Amino acid sequence: MSIAPLDQESSEDKIVPGSSKAEVRSSDNKKPVKRKRQSTSHLKAVPETSALREEMKAEAEKFVEKLDCSNPFNKTTLEAWSRELLEQMNQPEKFLGFMMVLIGNFFWKRQFLAIPFERRLLLLPHCLKHAEGCPAEYDEFGLDCEKCGACSIADYKVRAEQLGYKVLVAEGSPVVLKIIVGGYVDGILGVACLNVLEKSIDKVLIAGVPSYAVPLHSGDCKNTKMDEPWIWEVLEEYRPLEQPLTRSYLPTMRAANALFEDNFDQILPPLRTKTEAAARTPLGKTEAISYDWLKHGGKRFRPFITLAAYDALIKAQQADDTAETTYPLGVQKAAMSIEVFHKASLIHDDIEDDDQYRYGRETLHRQHGTGMAINIGDYLIGVGYRLLNEARADIGAEAASDLIEKMSAAHIRLCEGQGAEMAWQESETFELAPLDALQIYALKTSPAFEAALYAGIRMTGSVGEYEELISSFSRHIGVGFQILNDLKDWQGDDNNKLISGQDALAMRPTLLLALALQTADDQQKADLKDILQGHPSDGARIGRLRQIYQDCDVFNKAEALVDKSRARAEELAENVENEDFKQLLMFFCDTVLAEETPEAKPEPQVLMPTA
Repeated sequence: MSIAPLDQESSEDKIVPGSSKAEVRSSDNKKPVKRKRQSTSHLKAVPETSALREEMKAEAEKFVEKLDCSNPFNKTTLEAWSRELLEQMNQPEKFLGFMMVLIGNFFWKRQFLAIPFERRLLLLPHCLKHAEGCPAEYDEFGLDCEKCGACSIADYKVRAEQLGYKVLVAEGSPVVLKIIVGGYVDGILGVACLNVLEKSIDKVLIAGVPSYAVPLHSGDCKNTKMDEPWIWEVLEEYRPLEQPLTRSYLPTMRAANALFEDNFDQILPPLRTKTEAAARTPLGKTEAISYDWLKHGGKRFRPFITLAAYDALIKAQQADDTAETTYPLGVQKAAMSIEVFHKASLIHDDIEDDDQYRYGRETLHRQHGTGMAINIGDYLIGVGYRLLNEARADIGAEAASDLIEKMSAAHIRLCEGQGAEMAWQESETFELAPLDALQIYALKTSPAFEAALYAGIRMTGSVGEYEELISSFSRHIGVGFQILNDLKDWQGDDNNKLISGQDALAMRPTLLLALALQTADDQQKADLKDILQGHPSDGARIGRLRQIYQDCDVFNKAEALVDKSRARAEELAENVENEDFKQLLMFFCDTVLAEETPEAKPEPQVLMPTA
């Protein structure tokens, strides 16, 4: 159901079917072709005639029949498959996005049809409504259809609800992922334009969620059309399968989510706040705020890593490796502890950087004061170690001891990285090499990934052969992740900090700044120093800084370093013999280091002071 950022590759290259590695290999085993980011608007044309759309659909179905569907595809593999088929059909590149949707559909169609109606979500776009005279209103979930019969939304909505579907009229809504991970549905039937499909739920697809998309004929968002038979042919059909054809990380994602949504009180029972009245007392306030902060916000990816690593390694020890893994309480406690330590570090990090927002709401020190926030962070650190100690009953005292040692080492390295960042901010030299920034990144971000992987493996037995691997892999993943975070800082982030360029305004030692200082001439360096020392207003500073970064080609250089980190992490994963663990590491590469869809950035002069 998703197109991802569309990259240029030679259509002569042969794809390794079923490989989750983001690469295209030629028939003579040459190295993967270097991908180049670019605008994708010219690749999203929909064929004008019904005959051509039907022909491409039929060919996509035949193409998928020869693929190995045991592992979910990633966006680069999907693009390469689509280029190959377009070349076979002698069709132009402009239909690439459309073909990607078709191939993705048939990859998942059989498994989507095996999902009972009551476990499916129908996702409809509001642009199918008649723009004039629509009586429906919007609520927090999207368009509240009045079923007046004026447009086709009511037709699909009524029939789908009769069958048992959940129906959402809100294209691209963030609530979709929560509905999936929350356990409400197992598959998605969606209608959207190619622009929306490109930006939507590619991570859900990589995770192994069966999805089927019906593309709109245009993206003008007003009274648009689609091939209506395409939705009816899957909407009402149900064909069960004995077992899924493609591996899925959805059960593990749900298990990680359940730690906080369903099992929280069992894993971490309240001590001071057993009643609402107790939570309002001075003695109960710290626990109440801490537990609320822990329960809400964030993607819970770190505990997912721990559970997924545990699942991958424990399967090798089981006679039936197809059975769904159950997680002992001690394993759940250890997985939750990873998130506890992470959430504690975010509180302190937000204080040190004086960040304004986290998870779309004000940071804790802005809500409750700096002193209370520091105390809550310290409290959570204690909770994390308590959870690891309590895990002994299920994972054994020796394993618990090893986890405590690993977590404490990660904690120390994180503080070293954060300390180096603050020391640089206080320095008067204004010197920062890219290697210095990368070293800080490795200390601040990589230890959490490493500890999460280590914990999952160690709870199944000895880490042994994987210890060096997970250290190197986590370093590349962590560094790449932090660089991506720097790049996102220039786009704003609805789930996090909300303000474009906030890291730059706070004068943090980012890689982007280091790359600019490495290339800048004397005048640009003087301008950088002036900008970062607070002159003039914030808006003009961001505009001037963006201009210098663009002149120094900083954004492209940073993206190239992300590609390098991704390639090195993938190379390490490829050498893992355990197939389940290998695919898990590849999944991390595809999610943590996922390429972002290019979005239009304001021109530098927009925020520049006028003459």
